[in-house]
Amino acid sequence: MQEVYHLQYAMDTFYFLVCGALVMWMAAGFAMLEAGLVRSKNTTEILTKNVALFAISCIMYLVVGYHIMYGGDWFLSGIQDVDVASTLSDFEGREGGFEGGSIYSGASDFFFQVVFVATAMSIVSGAVAERMKLWAFLAFAVVMTAVIYPLEGGWTWGGNDVFGMYNLGDMGFSDFAGSGIVHMAGAAAALAGVLVLGARKGKYGPNGEVRAIPGANLPLATLGTFILWMGWFGFNGGSVLKLGDIANANSVAMVFLNTNAAAAGGAIAALILARILFGKADLTMLLNGALAGLVAITAEPSTPSALGATLIGVVGGLIVVVSILTLDKLKIDDPVGAISVHGVVGVWGLLAVPLTNDGATFGGQIAGALTIFVWVFVASLVVWLIIKAIMGVRVSEEEEYEGVDLAECGMEAYPEFNKN
Repeated sequence: MQEVYHLQYAMDTFYFLVCGALVMWMAAGFAMLEAGLVRSKNTTEILTKNVALFAISCIMYLVVGYHIMYGGDWFLSGIQDVDVASTLSDFEGREGGFEGGSIYSGASDFFFQVVFVATAMSIVSGAVAERMKLWAFLAFAVVMTAVIYPLEGGWTWGGNDVFGMYNLGDMGFSDFAGSGIVHMAGAAAALAGVLVLGARKGKYGPNGEVRAIPGANLPLATLGTFILWMGWFGFNGGSVLKLGDIANANSVAMVFLNTNAAAAGGAIAALILARILFGKADLTMLLNGALAGLVAITAEPSTPSALGATLIGVVGGLIVVVSILTLDKLKIDDPVGAISVHGVVGVWGLLAVPLTNDGATFGGQIAGALTIFVWVFVASLVVWLIIKAIMGVRVSEEEEYEGVDLAECGMEAYPEFNKN
């Protein structure tokens, strides 16, 4: 019988690792999406940020963040070698072995969690693009991944109380894979940064008119969107936490199906609404619509029907178009639409959970969303202001005009072409 238990342990651990690898691949998606939606003179810097933030996330979550979120020893962050005897004893205490809960390597759990942290930080990168100092951004990444995200993650997935007062899960709050915990949190940090930073030069006219600043490489942005779409199967699918029995295998399959359906619904809804509003098919709205559908379904991809998931994605696709236009009217300059995609639609994803999951309540979802947003936004705003006071957050007007590639990295991504 021990062979059966070993098999389940190995299966669940391997599934966790594969899904984590898919989520890690989303880092490439963010890098390509953002590189495609900024001007060519800012491409090297945005790529540098995406690689560096991933590395920072891995280190800071290992040293500090995982401990704050889930407890355990400092530096090693609670990642312990597996006690084979106790693990087998745990399995043997269950009827049916495979029918029990998920048990997997602690290292696989850390790996799966750390790529989520990097995802939250990647959201910030695009929103502050084209005018932020590289090292100011990286300084913020240290604090975000070490403290700000792990604290709110601990109040939800970690089961910790909010500053010792109450636990969000006990209030009826549910977020299956992170519409609020990951995506809205990243958008809240991004919003704080954008407000401190200000808009790009030339984005808004003297009379409040909005001037489009097109990205330099839409094929690259499209590739990034498809990479993110693919990686999202690991993001949501891995959050089932288990594969080794019929019920959970069916749940994983449903999560994959619903994730894909919501993305498709969001993409088509955004495309149609953009056609109605602009008279043309807008590729950037189509891409953001697909991502909005993915964000919307992330809070609960296991309980809706496939049609229900599609409709959740449709609403997300509509919301993101309206939100992008609204933020522009408010002169909140977000070059890639990250605040709308991950923040505004993340709220919709949380509110949609009680429609199909009886374990969640609208009151609990609202309370959880407000708690996460207020904490991340206020904490991020304080950190951004401290960084601004110490080293500044924005490049000079001349450096912004020439492009932050030369100012911050000393090299261009497309040296053989004229800058846009």
